[in-house]
Amino acid sequence: MKRPTLQQLVQTPAVKLQRVVVENKHGEKLVGLLHETGSKHLVIICHGFQSSKERIPMLNLAVAVENQGISAFRFDFGGNGESEGSFQYGNYHREAEDLRSVVQHFRRQKRVIGAVAGHSKGGNVVLLYASKYNDVNAVVNISGRFDLKRGIEGRLGKEFLQRIKQNGFINVYSRKGRLEYCVTEESLMDRLTTDTHAACLSIHPDCRVLTVHGSMDKIVPVEDAMEFAKLIPNHELHILKEADHEYTMHQKELASIVIDFLMESSNLDKNTHNLLVKDYSFRSRI
Repeated sequence: MKRPTLQQLVQTPAVKLQRVVVENKHGEKLVGLLHETGSKHLVIICHGFQSSKERIPMLNLAVAVENQGISAFRFDFGGNGESEGSFQYGNYHREAEDLRSVVQHFRRQKRVIGAVAGHSKGGNVVLLYASKYNDVNAVVNISGRFDLKRGIEGRLGKEFLQRIKQNGFINVYSRKGRLEYCVTEESLMDRLTTDTHAACLSIHPDCRVLTVHGSMDKIVPVEDAMEFAKLIPNHELHILKEADHEYTMHQKELASIVIDFLMESSNLDKNTHNLLVKDYSFRSRI
């Protein structure tokens, strides 16, 4: 009989998917799903703008992490998905504080936070978190936007600043005419005043940062990835050829790049990881 591969062995054990609720500093309940492997090591995964923990990049990354025997947690920011709160256009720093609440929750349970990872806006959030708290060793920025002044006109229309100052808000509608969300002047200024440049420079040199970006990303220009690479002191850049913003046809390549980086950056040393894999292979034969 053909001997199973290492990848097949680590995929064999049943992972417990647990619904976890964490209260943020505003008293709102943040809902997430824990991919429990039994490892004390944990990777936290953050979604992007108007997204949720259920979107394909977040789900696939969590599964890729669990296949390495490491637990993963994907959750909804306040006002998104199943979490309490109201959706806001900006909220970069508030979402970084949501992430802080999640990190503290699991640290109280004696978990080791191996990395925080975020897609799109979530990439900005994990970078802001690292720049403020300096308590994670690895950060994964997937398709984050460097220049937050770009991309606004596409959503809000021309002369958005004049219109929002005049009316106090701008309603954003879908192509079918359905109201999607309301942008207030406060939430717009939250985005415009979030200083990505300063955040990058504030990340500690001991913190390893990976930026992954698709060369065919039409939502966030690939040039933004180059800016992160210029400023973050301990940085690794991967441009995935032909990949779009959601990595529609490149999920396996994205997962492979992220997992390689996490295993290199993890506090989990090679001997411990090898023992963990052996344990899984033993259980797979029971």
